[in-house]
This record gives sequence, structure tokens and C-alpha cells, in this order.
Amino acid sequence: MRTLARWCFTHRRLVLVAWLVALIGLSALSRAAGTAYSDSFTLPSAESTQALSLLEAAAPKAAGDNDQIVIAVTDGKVTGPAVQSRITPMLSRVATLPHVAKIASPYAPGGARQVSPSGQVAFATITFDERANLIPTDALNKVVDTAKAAAGDGVQVELGGAAIEQTNKPSIGGVGYGVLAAAVVLFLVFGSLLGMALPLITALVSLGSALGAIGLLSNAMNMASFTSQLASLIGLGVGVDYALFIVSRYRQGLQAGKSPEEAAVTAVNTSGRAVVFAGITVCIALMGMFALGLNFLYGLAVASSVAVLFTVAAAITLLPALLGFFGTRVLPRRQRRAITAGTFSTEAESRRWAAWATLVRRNPAAYAAAGIAIMAIIAIPFLSLRLGSSDQGNDPSSTTTRKAYDLLAHGFGPGFNGPLQIVAPVQSSAQVTDFNQVIAQIAKQPGVAAAGPGTVVGNSGGPQVAMAIVYPTTAPQDKATSDLVTHLRSVTIPAASTGTGLHVLVGGQTAIFDDFSTIIGGKLPLFIGVVVALSSLLLLAVFRSLVIPATAAVMNLLSAAAAFGVITAVFQWGWLDRLIGVDRAGPIEAFLPVMVFAILFGLSMDYEVFLVSRMHEEWQHSRDNAHAVGHGLAVTARTITAAAAIMVLVFGAFILGGERVIKLFGLGLAAAVLLDALIVRSLIVPALMFAFGRANWALPKALDRIIPRLNVEPGAEEEPQPPASEPEALPAGTPS
Repeated sequence: MRTLARWCFTHRRLVLVAWLVALIGLSALSRAAGTAYSDSFTLPSAESTQALSLLEAAAPKAAGDNDQIVIAVTDGKVTGPAVQSRITPMLSRVATLPHVAKIASPYAPGGARQVSPSGQVAFATITFDERANLIPTDALNKVVDTAKAAAGDGVQVELGGAAIEQTNKPSIGGVGYGVLAAAVVLFLVFGSLLGMALPLITALVSLGSALGAIGLLSNAMNMASFTSQLASLIGLGVGVDYALFIVSRYRQGLQAGKSPEEAAVTAVNTSGRAVVFAGITVCIALMGMFALGLNFLYGLAVASSVAVLFTVAAAITLLPALLGFFGTRVLPRRQRRAITAGTFSTEAESRRWAAWATLVRRNPAAYAAAGIAIMAIIAIPFLSLRLGSSDQGNDPSSTTTRKAYDLLAHGFGPGFNGPLQIVAPVQSSAQVTDFNQVIAQIAKQPGVAAAGPGTVVGNSGGPQVAMAIVYPTTAPQDKATSDLVTHLRSVTIPAASTGTGLHVLVGGQTAIFDDFSTIIGGKLPLFIGVVVALSSLLLLAVFRSLVIPATAAVMNLLSAAAAFGVITAVFQWGWLDRLIGVDRAGPIEAFLPVMVFAILFGLSMDYEVFLVSRMHEEWQHSRDNAHAVGHGLAVTARTITAAAAIMVLVFGAFILGGERVIKLFGLGLAAAVLLDALIVRSLIVPALMFAFGRANWALPKALDRIIPRLNVEPGAEEEPQPPASEPEALPAGTPS
């Protein structure tokens, strides 16, 4: 690390040019190639996937995405001649557009079911020839533009569905607010405009480069529509955080009497090592999602890892180069004048945090119990966490998908926004009759608004499939809808199809998301177990202790539970939801706990290593546990809380974005970092380490021999000593 840092410092112009070329080049290539973000995914073992496969084999065009064109009037009826004369030609034009397989018009024979009882809302069903993720966005935009051209004169036209939702342009408006919030905190911490600018420049250059690379990767693998927003949230947060650690150590080196070059080299060789360690652990946790076998998560994991890797690379290459340009100007003028006068800082501990450490030391058991109780209370809502998928009723109110959702819910009921597909392979007319009888039984079930009629798709002589549409009475994201899917599969359909030889399946977009939630919920404990085990092994190798990894594992779980408790209370229970722009309570996105836990794991490891490594250094020197824990907390807590404040503000700024899923990530990560830094690392961990005493550093000799050693901090022999002419200077890297 020393060699890399010195080379980047010395060849700073070359390093800066290389990063600017990467930023401009990747951004230009991404724009030229375009992006292909998509929210579609497959679940090979799920019943909904089997239903889709049946349709694809029998009639590929019938297996394409089904969306809606919703027509509404405030006066008169949608069936009036004036309205029909506007809508019918429009539907004919849409039917001729690329990727449109057919249109089911409310004005066609049998279309009366597509007109609301009030007569003021109707819908036409568009069947595309491909699934949503395979339809070009340009083709979908053409459908939207053609349909909405018929609006006017009291007629409203909106479009909804999974394919149409891809035309909604994601907003990353939280980035600007996040940068502004980070700038304010950095200025308060450093007291220097250049000191404030360094972490921001590093984070923004790395984030811009990462977004270009992610855009290119979206053409090679499936990535969700909000991938760039999530990558921006993670990249900006960790990018500023990682740069803060290194710049803080650099400033401490300058104040201790080092030259700018030696201060930069020392900063990268100390804090830079912790940054690399933390970044790698985040990526390992994220890439661990491949073990879940859910392709929807692959793109999110890769994109998030790319964002983190770019921030790490920038922190250990671009940042030392920028330090070479800025020199001592990252310090306030008062501190620069002191250095010029030969006065160096000798203060290592924060007086306030030293006093806090002394207070906790007097009664560690009571403070640990209080901290754990606070976290447990915050985590209580987590016990009622329900995984699911939010529907288009949570889209920003300005989007056509949200307007279409509201119109359908008003005219027909919320269940018409998420119909179920009932399918079964049939080989005879008798089986078709049996299938229709199954649909008749489904129509009688509580929670079903309408069902049928059944139709047969497929070519004669080939596989044929009977299909019917079932509309629930409740919205796609509601628990009652999920319960209905389960009841149909486990009770209604088996009872109605007994003795017929039919294999009836429940499919459709709503069922797919329900299956996704069920599958990921079942695999979540395994994923968390793997991540916790990995973090424990890494800490075991670094600190040669059994107690420290065990404590960290429990604390990581406690932090995650508290963070999930916060988002459950806000998004699922509806507490204070209007304050952050959430219109409707609903389930927590099924993949969010996996992503949040993976990211929190890495950030917690960062804070844990930064805190405990200082304690470990002092323990090796003094063999006094109480002194080591108190000194480590007093030295590091100020930097940890400053870094956490930046993280909280950056993540919290994304709550201002339009999409519900980004609000979920923003609030979840902000809450996780806030609680982890203020309560876990600054209270519970030190209190427990005071209470455990020398047991913190105990490791059986048998384990010590077989476990490899990992050093996050360099050995003393790696760091040059201060010049003899500067006796006041502190050891390299000691915080001020």
C-alpha cells in the first residue's frame, strides 16, 4: 500500500488524467450503447413460472406481458358515441405497433366486462408478444404516446402494467441533496473548503465512472430499473465515508509534523487498508446473493459491487493524487500557521469521548443492558415484517401507471390491477369443460371479484392450454391477495379438479411476485447465517479473539433487526409515512432485507475494525483491557460519528426520491448506520468489552496456530518515525 500511495502521490497528474478519462469514456460509452434495465425475473421452481412456461409452449404470443389502456370520463359514459369515436381508432393504431400481439377492446363483443358498473371507466387489454423485460423501451414509449394522443375533450387515457412501467423514468434527485448534506458535515468536521471538497470529488468521480460501467453491464445481464439509483445511493455513501477516513488520517499526519507526501502515504497505508478491507467485505456479502439462486438479485449484487469497488479504487489512488495537489491546504489556516511555526499536535483523545468512556467503564453491565433494550424496542415491529412487492399504486402520482392504477381501482376495484392467470394443459373437450367448472368454483371463493371465461390457446395438433383470468377483490400488494393465491392453490383448485386429470396452475404477475417473496423469505435465514459466519471468521483472523467476533455477530444482527423495525413501522404499519411521501402502507420489498443486510454488514465491519483495531493496538502495548477499550473509544469515536453522520444524511437524502423502493433503501440504511454508530459501536460494544475484561483477547492456542493472520493496520516497522528534530511529533497516524 505504501508503494501504491507514494506512486499515486508522485504521479498525481497521470492518475488524475486516468480517472477523468475513465469517467468521460465510460459515461460516453454507456450513452452510446444505451441501457437495458428491466424488472423481470424468473423463478424456475415456482408454480407461476410453470404456468408461464405452459403458455409459452402452446402460444408464445399469449404468454407475452398483458397491460392495460384505461379510459375514463367525468361526464357521460365511456360507451357514448363521442368517446367511442375517439378511442376505437386509437386502439386500432396501437394494435399495429411493433410488439403488440393483440388488443382486447371494451367495445368488442364480450367486452362489456371491461366497462365499470358506473360506465365512466373502461380498459382495453394489450397483449405484447414478449415478456416485459424483452420489449424495447422505444416500442413501449410508442404505445404510450399513441394511446395518450386520444385523450382530450373530457376523455382521460392512462396506461398501466409491468411493461408500461418501464417507461417511467427513474429519478435520482436524492443525489444532489446527499452531496449538499455531506458537504455541510465535512466542512464542520474539517473547517476547510478544500478539506470538504476532497471526499466529495473522490466520491463523485468514482460514482460517475461506476454508473457508466453499470449502464454498459445492463446490456449484458438483467438489472432492475432502479439499479442506477441504488448504486448512486451506495456509491455516494461509502465513497464519502471511505475518503473521510483517509483524509482524516492525512490531516492528523500533517498536524503531527509529517510532510504532505509522508502523511498521504501513511494515511493510505493505515486507513486505506481498512477501506480496502471494508470494501471487499461489502462486495463478498453482496456477491453472496448469487447463492440464493434468484436471478433478479444478480444484477443488483453486481451493480452494487461495481459501485463499491470504484469507490475503493478511487480512495487509494485518486485521493492520494489529489492530496498531492492540495498539500497542507486541507487544514484550516490556524492549523497551517501552527505547523509553519513548528507547533505540532499532541492531543490523541477526544476529551468528551474520553469522559464518556470513563462513565461507561464505571457500570458497563448497566450501560450495555440499556443500549440493548433500546435496540430491542426499536426492533419490535420487525417481528411483524411481511415480505412482498409493492404495486403500481405506489408509483409517483405524476406517472401514467399510477393514474391508471387509481382509475382501475376506482372503477372496478383494486384487484383489477393485478389479475391472476389460471392455466392448465388440456387434451380434449371434456377437459376444457372440467376446466370451466374449476373456474366456476374459483369465482365463488371469497376474495374473488370476477373470474373467466376460459379460453383455449395453442395450435391444433400441438400442445393446448386452457386459460382464464381471475380478478381478486384486493390490491396486488395486499396480504389478502397473497392469502387468496395460497388458498386457491392448496384448497379450491385441488378440490375442484379432483378426478379430472387436470393440472391447474395459478400464474400471472401478481402470483410471480408472491412466489418470489415466499422463496426469498425461505432463503433469507441461510443468507444471513452465511454473512454472519463470514464476518465472524474475518474478525477472528484479524483480532485473534473469540469474544470480539461473537459480540460483533450479535451486534450486526441487532442493528439489522432495529433497521428493519424502523422500515416496517413506517412502510408497513404506516407510521409517519406521509412525512416521507409514502401514500399507502404495504409490504416490504422481498429483496430489501438481503440487500440492506449485505450493505450494513460491510459498513458495520468498517466501524468495528476502525474501533477495535485501536483498542487492539493499545492492548498489545499495555495489556490493560480497561485502558485499551477506553483509549480506543476516545480516539476513534469522533471520526466514526462524523462518518456516520455523513452516511445518514446521504442515505436519508434518497428518501426524497420518487420511487418507494429507493425510499425504503434510503430510510433502512440511514436508520441502520445511525443506530449502529451511536448505540452499538459507541455504547454497547465498549460496555461489553469493559465487562468481558481480558476475555476479549483470549484465543485457544490450537485455533491460533491454524487460523491465518490478517492485518488491517500495518506493523510499526512499516511506518517511518518522525524526524529527530521534531520531538513533539506523535507516532504516525495518531489522531488529533
